[in-house]
Amino acid sequence: MAEKFRENAVILSQEEIAHQIFSMWIENDRIANAAVPGQFISVYSNDSGRMLPRPISICETDKEKHAIRIVYRIAGKGTEEFSSYQKGDKIDILGPLGNGFPLDRCKKGRKIFLIGGGIGIPPMVQLAKEAEGEVQVIAGYRSERFLTEELGQNGTLYVATEDGSAGTKGTVLDCIRENGLTADVICACGPTPMLRAVKEYAKEQGIECWISMEERMACGIGACLACVCRSKEVDDHSRVHNKRICKEGPVFNAEDIEL
Repeated sequence: MAEKFRENAVILSQEEIAHQIFSMWIENDRIANAAVPGQFISVYSNDSGRMLPRPISICETDKEKHAIRIVYRIAGKGTEEFSSYQKGDKIDILGPLGNGFPLDRCKKGRKIFLIGGGIGIPPMVQLAKEAEGEVQVIAGYRSERFLTEELGQNGTLYVATEDGSAGTKGTVLDCIRENGLTADVICACGPTPMLRAVKEYAKEQGIECWISMEERMACGIGACLACVCRSKEVDDHSRVHNKRICKEGPVFNAEDIEL
C-alpha cells in the first residue's frame, strides 16, 4: 500500500482562474514526491461542524519547490471556505490517495488521448507532463476555459465548448471526430455522462481506455463504502460486485466497471 501523509501544510498561493474555479499551490514535500498523476488529496475544513474532508484531485506537482497544486470548483460550504484562504494560511490535508493513471501504458511510441471534462480537466495537466507518448489533450468546457496554457505546453490541445465559443461546438467526442484524431490509449476524467460516452467510443474503436471517476466521498481511505461503483469482479473487501472509488480507483480500466 502506498504511503499517505496527514499534514498541516502552508498555502503558497491561490487565485481564481475562472468563475468560481480556484487554483491553489500548497507546500508539502512528502506528498509532492509521492504523488502520481490521477491521485487526489483530502482537504479538511477548519469548521468543526464540517467533519468530512473534501476530495480534490492533484493538478500538478513541483518536486523542486516541494509543492502540489489543486484546482477546484466551489460546490458547497467546504470549498467556499477553501476559496477564502490566502498565502501563508495553514491547510490540513491527507494524501496522496487512490490509484493514478498507468504511466506504463502511456509510453513512447503510443498515441494518447487525455480527455478532460469540466473539473475533470485538472488531473490531465500532470499526466500530460509525465506521459512519454504522443499526447493529444481534448478538453471539454461549458463555455469559460481554464488551464489551456498548461495543457498546451505538454501536448497538442484541442478544445470543445458546449456553446461553441471556442474550438469545436459540442462534446469532446465531437472534437475528436471533427479533427480526425486517433489514439492507442485513452485516459479520461470528467462527469459520468462523458465517461460513459468515452467508454462506448473506446469499445467501438478498440482503444484501451482508463477512466477516473468523480464521486462524492466520505472517508477517502476505503473504510466507509460511501463511494462504490459497480464492477465486474467481486471486491475483496465487501465481497460484492463493487469497487471503492477512493481506494481501488479513482482510475479504473473502463472494461472493469459499469457506468
